[in-house]
Amino acid sequence: MSGKTPIDAPHLWLVLAKCHHALSHIAERSIKDTGLGLTDFAALEALLHKGPLSITEIQSKVPLALGSMTAAVDRLEEKGLILRTPSPEDRRAKILKLSPKGRSVVEAAFTRHAADLETVMAVLDLREKRQLHSLLKRVGLFAAAARAAPAASERT
Repeated sequence: MSGKTPIDAPHLWLVLAKCHHALSHIAERSIKDTGLGLTDFAALEALLHKGPLSITEIQSKVPLALGSMTAAVDRLEEKGLILRTPSPEDRRAKILKLSPKGRSVVEAAFTRHAADLETVMAVLDLREKRQLHSLLKRVGLFAAAARAAPAASERT
């Protein structure tokens, strides 16, 4: 980077947006290459890493409309990748869990997806990855708190 490149907030936002766009493209292609759709992959990945969940719990981890999540769950159940079991706390609710076939499919897909992302992140050493993680988390938390606060135009 040249010494003349501005390091102001608008420029940082632009760099973050371009980076997000490029990484999203790679991540989406990686997921597509596993043979799963993005929604199906996200639901299966949530069950893999969080264990059995209700549709509502999956939806809180995977930002999708309820209809999209319900359709994904129906698709995954038809393919034999997940099982619906009654909730012990609420007779009306169902708990979703991976079937043995689903676990095998998502473990293989996630392993491949993670390897694809590691390849992209290989440009950073471990120290840089930790530093980037810390800085992005700090900015994200600050932005989330600022979003929750009234806008400057509302305060005046």
